[in-house]
Amino acid sequence: MREYTVILEPDAEGRGYTVLVPALPGCITQGGTREEALSRAREAIAAYIDSLEADGEPVPEEQEPIQVLKVAV
Repeated sequence: MREYTVILEPDAEGRGYTVLVPALPGCITQGGTREEALSRAREAIAAYIDSLEADGEPVPEEQEPIQVLKVAV
């Protein structure tokens, strides 16, 4: 079983979340609730991995934990 960090980005208008998977470039989904977004993230990650494996490509692993920081400007 693999684990990936996901980023839940709330919609500016409160209509749900966009989900990004930094270790899997282009793996993005969304959901109307936090739970739905996470469920769809699992589905998107599984489909992404299946596609890589079907094409004989290596499956990326997370190298180091993601750091989320705020920067004042």
